[in-house]
Amino acid sequence: MLSAVLTVFVLAVLLGSVAVVARLESTDRRFRDVARARLHYGVPWGTLVVLGGVVCVYLFVQDGVTDLYDPVTIPYRAWSYFYPLGIVTSSFSHASFGHLLGNLIAAAVVAPIAEYAWGHYPDGDVPSWRANPWIRAVVIFPLAVVAIGILTSLFALGPVIGFSGLVYAFAGFAIVRYPIPTLVATIGLQGAVVTIYNSIRDPILVYVAQPSPPSSPSWADVAIQGHALGFFIGLVLALALLERRGGRPTAFRVWIAVLLYAFSKGLWQIYWFGEGNTYLLFRGPGVVIVATLAIVITLAVSDTDQHVVPERLERALPDVLSSSEHPHGHGSTDGRRLATPLDRLRGLESKGEHGSTVDRLARVCDIATGARGDGAGRQTGPRSRQVGVVAVLLVLAVLAGMAIPFNVLVLEDDADADRATVEVEDYTVEYVEEADHELVSGIGIEAVEDDAGLTASGVVVSSTERHAWIEAVTSQRLAFSGSETITVGGPGWRETVHVEREGWEPVGNDTVYQVWLWQDGDQPRHVYESEGSQADVLIDDRTVSIVPDDGAFRLSVESLETGDLSTTQVPDENESVDAGGLTFDRQNETVYAVSNGTEVAVASAETYE
Repeated sequence: MLSAVLTVFVLAVLLGSVAVVARLESTDRRFRDVARARLHYGVPWGTLVVLGGVVCVYLFVQDGVTDLYDPVTIPYRAWSYFYPLGIVTSSFSHASFGHLLGNLIAAAVVAPIAEYAWGHYPDGDVPSWRANPWIRAVVIFPLAVVAIGILTSLFALGPVIGFSGLVYAFAGFAIVRYPIPTLVATIGLQGAVVTIYNSIRDPILVYVAQPSPPSSPSWADVAIQGHALGFFIGLVLALALLERRGGRPTAFRVWIAVLLYAFSKGLWQIYWFGEGNTYLLFRGPGVVIVATLAIVITLAVSDTDQHVVPERLERALPDVLSSSEHPHGHGSTDGRRLATPLDRLRGLESKGEHGSTVDRLARVCDIATGARGDGAGRQTGPRSRQVGVVAVLLVLAVLAGMAIPFNVLVLEDDADADRATVEVEDYTVEYVEEADHELVSGIGIEAVEDDAGLTASGVVVSSTERHAWIEAVTSQRLAFSGSETITVGGPGWRETVHVEREGWEPVGNDTVYQVWLWQDGDQPRHVYESEGSQADVLIDDRTVSIVPDDGAFRLSVESLETGDLSTTQVPDENESVDAGGLTFDRQNETVYAVSNGTEVAVASAETYE
């Protein structure tokens, strides 16, 4: 009851503050007038259509309507060029409800700015059907978003899933025309909307501190290449539109907006995988790359367009080169170089009677090459905007090209015939330890970290039909939780596979454990058992080990004096068994060895959170 009252109160205060500010605002041009200038009725209809489509994909394609917090994800990742379903759907699918919500909020604050820059009303003469604001809003804009989404799936690195590539494309498009509003929306407004949403959903949050399973750092779960790819796709499209429409922002606005946006959104977080549970974050190189690209983008976008080589330096270079070649002059008795006809054409001797001729010749050269003349005798050459645009296109080509070798992946059926698996339609679910990682390989950074021979341990789901391979549950997470579920499926169907682990921890040594897998409605199937492990105790010159035995656990007693070996099953709770001259007494979850009145703990059952 209290939460409901607080929710209503929060909404009332927020709406009241908006009403008060609207009444106090003294400008004649209100927000709705600004919105209506480029949006039909002042509403970003295209954004609403797109976001509605993303929600529908989550609910009805990924079957989020059955379980809102556990959608079907594996078949909707961009696994390979040979799996079209994943390529088409990955940009509009999500891994979880939180993933969906975060991308919806991010898109809701930046996509309207991109749509506003596009506009529902054409700026020039276009065919009548394209001039219709409804067509531009609910047909052309959403179709463009779908096309960009498929493009990001085609050239994203790895089995990506999520709308975030398109969110970055919206930002890259919007930041070209409206750099500061885009920066405010993505850094300030987005965080405010998230905070407001959380305060409405949970006005009072009760947090209970509890342990958590080992996990990768947050930045290692981000498709950084996909985000950068989306941003540069949006940027290039905006540059094309800007070239036709004009209205370029100032250099400082572009530079500060791109720099702060890239830093705040983690585009500097370039990372890779090391051996085991090691992750490499190239923080320094990432910052350098972002700062450099901010300058490159500024050159391509801003309203300033200058020659790359300063005029004074350009004029001085021929003299320096000529002086080095002819130290005593060339055709001169006093050591000075005489002007050649080429010099006069270049404007190096533009004074006197030749000045007007050189001006005209320079202007003719500018017109012929498409360059702008900016004074008598100025040579034509690359300009800053040209260099910036070429650099942006090269960056986009590199970002897209690096994914092509990976996306031609053809997964071969190399499952070990002796390894127990669970088959669900075309999916194979198995438990592995130290198996070759099918998606990540070394990139030759041994000077920093050994990244060769990367392996996977845990529950692996694969499908040769879909060219899919994913480490669905890591061994560390399973050791923490004891049981997990994996959802597999496809359009119109879903199945759940369960995994369970049980283990014993010998005193002072590694855990001995076994794993079971089963599909809903089936009996658990024993699929994995670890090696046995010896307790770090010595009782009457005897050692005690825990040994897995086809779904059960046995105690093994070895006499160091005679070498005799005896085994018995781990007793049930509050029961006792004998083996090798020792009595084993189980109290709760601990097994004690008893001999001649001495009682020593030898192992305890693995506990899970």
